Amino acid sequence: MKKTPNSEPLVQDTTTGTMQVIIVTGLSGSGKSTAIHVLEDLGFYCIDNLPVALIPRFLELCANSEEPITRVALGIDQRERVFLRNYPDVLADLRNRGQRLQILYLEAADAVLLRRFSETRRPHPAAGSGGVAEGIRTERELLAGLRELATQIIDTSAFTVHELREKLRQTLSRTQDALMVTLESFGYKYGVPVDADVMFDVRFLANPFFVEDLRLQTGLDGAVAAYVLQRPEANLFLSQISALLESTLPLYIREGKSYLMVAVGCTGGRHRSVAVVEELGRRLTAWGYATHLRHRDLHR
Repeated sequence: MKKTPNSEPLVQDTTTGTMQVIIVTGLSGSGKSTAIHVLEDLGFYCIDNLPVALIPRFLELCANSEEPITRVALGIDQRERVFLRNYPDVLADLRNRGQRLQILYLEAADAVLLRRFSETRRPHPAAGSGGVAEGIRTERELLAGLRELATQIIDTSAFTVHELREKLRQTLSRTQDALMVTLESFGYKYGVPVDADVMFDVRFLANPFFVEDLRLQTGLDGAVAAYVLQRPEANLFLSQISALLESTLPLYIREGKSYLMVAVGCTGGRHRSVAVVEELGRRLTAWGYATHLRHRDLHR
């Protein structure tokens, strides 16, 4: 009997602070590499065929990096024999460590896989003396148990590469997660960011630099943020910018844009722009967007 996969969305809200881990697995030739590329576009840190013994240490490094990595995708297939022998224990250990673990399993009909291997002229990794057909049968048997645990199963038989990418984007993301928004503060005295899609100048806001008690602090400090943001002109500006972003971000998603860089600049990039970026980041996160904050000139 064919298993009905768990209906849980494959990519969920990431604001809880726990790491999200997606294991991409399935039959050779079914589109696992395409799935990894789509996940990279969605902001996941992806690694293929990582030895199972290194997985806990790898996730530990991700969690403890200078900018913690909270979304990870691991490509695993029958080449990782240790994982296939021990996957129940490995998966249980990952969940016990607090990771939200999901499994994406890709497959296709035998005839389709045979055609794909014929077109690419690549050897099947499980092929023996019986050739590709034998390799497909062997691989199905090896992965049967893992398939039973899959959160999502996708049969790619009827998809072209472009159709598969679109299907995967729909499966792997909520609508708003399809766009990664980077908010960057900067100082005009050091030049404008060349990769900005949208840029705002906040040099009209009250400048904490001229307040002796605030000069050595930054926009990350509460006193500076309050000085900048708790004024009528700042409230009006944030309301207008929020309305603009709230109305335009869905349109960027509709056009298929994966990344948007919004830059906010003040004179030195340490006070006003930092406080505004932090506030915009809170608002975009509350709306459900995947958001990354960067302060280019904070320590200059």
